[in-house]
Amino acid sequence: MTIQFNAKTRVLQGTSASRRLRRAGSVPAVVYGSGAPAQIEVDHNEIFHALRNEAFHASVLTMVLDGANQSVILKDTQWHPYKQQVLHLDFQRVDATHKIHVKVPLHFINADIAPGVKLEGGMVSHPLTELDLECLPGDLPEFVEVDLKDLKTGSSIHVSALTLPKGVKALTHGEDPVVATILAVRGGDDAAEETPAA
Repeated sequence: MTIQFNAKTRVLQGTSASRRLRRAGSVPAVVYGSGAPAQIEVDHNEIFHALRNEAFHASVLTMVLDGANQSVILKDTQWHPYKQQVLHLDFQRVDATHKIHVKVPLHFINADIAPGVKLEGGMVSHPLTELDLECLPGDLPEFVEVDLKDLKTGSSIHVSALTLPKGVKALTHGEDPVVATILAVRGGDDAAEETPAA
């Protein structure tokens, strides 16, 4: 799936110029990597709706800059502290032959049929909701699936147990963090036993 957005070169720079841009319905942004950084602007409404799409954060994007296509990834987004307003964006150019580092969301499936939930009344905990991956742009997955169907209460799934696409490596800095675990819910059965019969 190709995700495309429009941008144009930003001529005026500085704090006051950025404020004027925002008032006019645009968002200042920068594109770096593979050459000199470029100051750009994007339409606020277009980018606001694009950011609501999970895949926009973890995909190689096609940026149409002044009519020419460039492949980029989103690296950072700055939001207004309390308004639904995007203040600034950072993009990085990508080259098909060079590996990139991208945080990709985790999708948890089959929690409802996990023995720890269905049979033991446990609760799923997600210490991680995204994973830092290294791969070539063409190998980047939109998400990584975590199957909980065999998980029992007190058991955990670690990053090393995840099935990643070919050519994709998880960056865990020598650790093997927990991705999901099922916690026992206290009080349910014990409370019932302690309550005397009427």
